[in-house]
Amino acid sequence: MTIGAKIKDLRLKNNLTQEELGARCDLTKGFVSQLENDLSSPSIATLEDILKALGSSLATFFKDSGDEQIVFPKDSQFEKENTGYTVRWLVPSAQKNAMEPILTKIAVGASTETDYPHEGEEFGFVLKGEIVLKIGERVVKAKKGDTFYYHADKTHCIENVGNGEAEVVWVSCPPNF
Repeated sequence: MTIGAKIKDLRLKNNLTQEELGARCDLTKGFVSQLENDLSSPSIATLEDILKALGSSLATFFKDSGDEQIVFPKDSQFEKENTGYTVRWLVPSAQKNAMEPILTKIAVGASTETDYPHEGEEFGFVLKGEIVLKIGERVVKAKKGDTFYYHADKTHCIENVGNGEAEVVWVSCPPNF
């Protein structure tokens, strides 16, 4: 998409006419029309003024969201084996995102390492087995099909108390795994 088309799209999303946008930026309706039709190019300062009037910024305007990866094939995921459990990062490089999902497999009688208090929240879905969540002084059981959600402001870990391997999809927001 060209700059002009993106400006026009933002203007229309804000329900503004070319004249209204021009008035907000000290520009003429004709100049706004030329910009939208790529017959003229704005200075950086003028483009910043236009984007501010449209509730956007240079960074957002030029961010190429079309290249954002949406599907992560199994071979792009990576796994780390620990004593008694494995962790598979389901979204590679998720540390840069708002949340970080992992798949944790825990052997019978084993537990994940204790995670220290941090900002954020954690969510999980028990796919298989029976676990206990140790959150500070609390110990809470969850079994296949159950979900859990808590604030991560206390030490926490998961222990497998079932008769077989436990599997949990675990999401930390912000990323912490």
